[in-house]
Amino acid sequence: MTQSSPVAAASGEFVLGGELTVRRLGFGAMRITGPGIWGPPADPAEAVRVLRRAVELGVTFIDTADSYGPYVSEELIRTALHPYPDDLVIGTKAGFVRTGPNEWHVVGHPKYLRQEVEMSLRRLGVERLDLLQLHRIDPAVPLGDQLGELRMMQQEGKIGLIGLSEVSVEQIQQAREIVDIVSVQNLYNLMERRSADVLDYCAAEGLGFIPWYPIAAGELSGAVGRIAAAHGATPAQVALAWLLARSPVMLPIPGTGSVAHVAENTAAAQLMLTDDELRELSAD
Repeated sequence: MTQSSPVAAASGEFVLGGELTVRRLGFGAMRITGPGIWGPPADPAEAVRVLRRAVELGVTFIDTADSYGPYVSEELIRTALHPYPDDLVIGTKAGFVRTGPNEWHVVGHPKYLRQEVEMSLRRLGVERLDLLQLHRIDPAVPLGDQLGELRMMQQEGKIGLIGLSEVSVEQIQQAREIVDIVSVQNLYNLMERRSADVLDYCAAEGLGFIPWYPIAAGELSGAVGRIAAAHGATPAQVALAWLLARSPVMLPIPGTGSVAHVAENTAAAQLMLTDDELRELSAD
């Protein structure tokens, strides 16, 4: 590390599955790909710099997926960061097939999931995936078949920990009857809180909650702007600081393809909102 007190350290820590300790403010590696999350970025060298800068700032959790690109995000992570720092945890996902820009199709067939896990291992250059999240539950395939295959690969040593994405409390409970679940990744931010019950369940059960699209910067309300001005911060930083304060299991993963923005987003770890501000934002 280039700093004795990395910026991201101010966000605190969370232990995934009682095994992997991460700093709570991470980095989402979806937007280091091309338009529509398809193909390479316009400036691959900048994407590499973004990833390296995130780690320099103290980020120890990077979220990606085989479908980002597809494959581009994982490949860039390896290019930028391999051999990986000892404290870096990389979470990836499988379960989406891509057929073009902004096109996502759920596929949970066990053979497909196994193929994608094997390919992610190769692309990331590791013998075991730290965290593999089922990107979506495929309604056309029995849940036991999908998670059973992941459990089998976990027993084979190819997957460390297992998580879910875009699920209900009931689905989490069903999944936990099949395999240990350590994290849930659902849409959640200041303006979109329909997964509040899932967050509360995760907090009660000690599961990491990874909110995707954590900033929703284009939709933030007037209160956010006023609070940001009072702190000399940006609205995005306020949105991230609110998430961090919302629950100790919250693991925001803001993403960007810009070195300047990764530094700005990570600085949200140091923004302390007052109790009154938190109440106003939570009620907004």
